[in-house]
Amino acid sequence: MTAHPHPDAPRIAVPDAAYERASLKIERSRWAAAGFGRLGRDQVARIVRDVAEAAHAHARRFAEEAVRETGMGVVAHKIIKNEACSKGLVAQYAAEDFIGPRIDHARKIVELPRPAGVIFALIPVTNPVATVYFKTLLCLMTRNAVILSPHPQARQVCTEAARVLAEAARAAGAPDGVIEVIEEPTIPLIERLIGDERVDLVVATGGPAVVKAAYRSGNPALGVGPGNAPVLVDDSADLKAAAGRIVASKSFDNSILCTNESVLLAFTTIADALLDELRAHGAHICTADEREKLRGVLFGEAGFNPAMIGKDAEVIARAAGFAAPGAKILVVPVDLVQPEESFVREKLCPVLGFARVAGLDQAIAAARSMMRHAGRGHSAAIHTRREVHALAFAGALPALRVVVNTGCSLGSAGYETHLGPSMTIGTGFAGGSSLTENLTPHHLVQYVRLAYNKEAAEVFGNFEGLDPLNLPRPERSRPVPVPVPAADDADAVRRELRRIILEELKAIMAA
Repeated sequence: MTAHPHPDAPRIAVPDAAYERASLKIERSRWAAAGFGRLGRDQVARIVRDVAEAAHAHARRFAEEAVRETGMGVVAHKIIKNEACSKGLVAQYAAEDFIGPRIDHARKIVELPRPAGVIFALIPVTNPVATVYFKTLLCLMTRNAVILSPHPQARQVCTEAARVLAEAARAAGAPDGVIEVIEEPTIPLIERLIGDERVDLVVATGGPAVVKAAYRSGNPALGVGPGNAPVLVDDSADLKAAAGRIVASKSFDNSILCTNESVLLAFTTIADALLDELRAHGAHICTADEREKLRGVLFGEAGFNPAMIGKDAEVIARAAGFAAPGAKILVVPVDLVQPEESFVREKLCPVLGFARVAGLDQAIAAARSMMRHAGRGHSAAIHTRREVHALAFAGALPALRVVVNTGCSLGSAGYETHLGPSMTIGTGFAGGSSLTENLTPHHLVQYVRLAYNKEAAEVFGNFEGLDPLNLPRPERSRPVPVPVPAADDADAVRRELRRIILEELKAIMAA
């Protein structure tokens, strides 16, 4: 007979190999973060520069690999993003100092930068390599260690990109482990890791489920919500310029940036002329029959069809059963701009809803209506020459960035405006995010504030030229001799020691 163990018998715990490997990465990252935090500005600048150059050198290779692995986007556009998120990003912040102290003489305050430590960075499938570059360089600029966790559908390209960046960092003098990657990500593993107490901050870019999990993790988190950007073209706009910018924006990387335009609202008086300009710039205007064919391909009971994310406009049209040769985007006229109309929801593909509005008030009402379902706190755009319209539109919408006379995709992401260039777009209170603006290096460092008494009689110290990482050591004072008790005092000393020890024990027992 086969002996069966008693149900109450102790069982040997089988170790989770994937978690144990990831746990070692966290430990290595903690060690690296401690060493990295002691490096000076020149050392950090060299590391950042060399990593950015390595990233830039592989921009084309990883763009091609990302499209091949994920099946999403346009290689040429991903190259642009990869280059912007490497050397372009470093150039953006070259003049800023995230390492040295900031001295405010007027307020008598010295601010000492303090890195977060170990940052766990979630990477989306839509913009994998650009986000790996972006989050890694932001962490390095602020002396943080980063653990990259790619979406499973972009695992291979992200792992290889992380390896290239890590090698460049080590060669430039960064501690080993300052850049780590989870090579075999799974949902259970990631949920466990983002809640690990050894992680200091989670930066989440991805779908709503990923962001909510980050905020539930118990660790500090910076997350973002989904986009669903309305774009308004009024009767004062340069229609040719507006149409060109909208088509370029909506077709950029096949519209997989969350900042892309979702629905175009056009004043009725200029709507037909705008449609003509859109056609001239490569848009295919769908008929009512084509709209319904598209609806069947793009939307199902479970929501948007993920197989269509980031696909070419021509590919999507063929899948729907009609031809759109040479089309950069598909424009779908709709009658109602309400969440019940699927074409006014977020679409991470080059399909743009189109609706006519009688004027500004109706445009605002329509934009607010479509953003009830998704996009709150995210982005919007307006093409106008009227400052009053721009202010009214921005003031009435639940969006935290409204770009004017530029494409929303790269404008709201900060690459065609002076917003912070970013691959992580904060949505604030309205979108359920603690981040209210585009993620920048400033969000990954906090400051210890040395604050003097504000009375005029209390002189503020002279901190110029002092480096907190390399302070002069004060001269050691000679030790004060301790008197040795005389022999006849020995009993008294023992009694005093016993009394002190008893008091300590009582305090411990009471606690």
